[in-house]
Amino acid sequence: MENIGSKRLAVLVGCNYANTPNELHGCINDVLAMRQVLIDRFGFKPSNIQLLTDAPGSLIMPTGAKIKEALHHMVDVAEPGDILYFHYSGHGTRIPSNKHVHPFHQGEAIVPCDYNLITDVDFRNLVNRVPKGASFTILSDSCHSGGLIDKEKEQIGPSSLPPPNPSPTTSTIKPKTISLDSILHHLSPTTHINTSDIGTHLLNLFGPDASLGFSLPSHELDSIPSIHEDDGILLSGCQANETSADMNPHEPGGKAYGAFSNAVQIVLQENPDDLSNKEVVLMARDVLHKQGFQQHPCLYSSDDHANSMFLKQI
Repeated sequence: MENIGSKRLAVLVGCNYANTPNELHGCINDVLAMRQVLIDRFGFKPSNIQLLTDAPGSLIMPTGAKIKEALHHMVDVAEPGDILYFHYSGHGTRIPSNKHVHPFHQGEAIVPCDYNLITDVDFRNLVNRVPKGASFTILSDSCHSGGLIDKEKEQIGPSSLPPPNPSPTTSTIKPKTISLDSILHHLSPTTHINTSDIGTHLLNLFGPDASLGFSLPSHELDSIPSIHEDDGILLSGCQANETSADMNPHEPGGKAYGAFSNAVQIVLQENPDDLSNKEVVLMARDVLHKQGFQQHPCLYSSDDHANSMFLKQI
């Protein structure tokens, strides 16, 4: 039985959007592989890992409501000293900000299988509820994922790396992004609302399950606190203005994968000792650069967490 304050809890989400115009191929493989890494290397108990994928026959589909339910439960049961981990592999998008203080700013969001967006405001709200002394690590292998925890301090951000090598030719690359126009095109036939305001569509369809980024008045969004020394840690697959790659190998028997998820797993395989969050991101950047990818993983966290160990290996 685990001691109080020693729990390791994880929610892993992989969305491939099968049989849609936005289909990806490697996202479920990403989280299945990471689940094994969590068990074998970091001491997570299988019973403490919740896996949500949109694979055919999945009992719990990764809808916006179900993902948030799993994340809120993980935070609700957390105690000081616990390690919380959320790994997301799927599409990301950028959305207009509803805040008065940033009226022309764009926010970041992930795209669950039902397109009920989960925004940077939702992740800020979750991080604000994490008990002091616990840590909440988010690894998002999605486009525009830099800044996915609203107001989190940038540790490794926009890059001045030299231009990468030409993109790999042995695989088919698809960016893990969906434009707002595509999301509106998907939602409009159901809502029958003639507006380009994404929040209106999402609130109509999902009601209280829609993101706080759309349901809260702008003055309340402005007042959500920024906790500079909080316990949120974001490892993003790319900068906020970049795309992350989904790889579909040509060779027979090859497995599809997300480029960032795969790079992190390469880093962990090649470095059996403890690595800091900063080291994981910098090494993953190096792997992607050598592979020819034009995406730059980022790290957002407090100064202390930048140098703390990634998932505190046991």
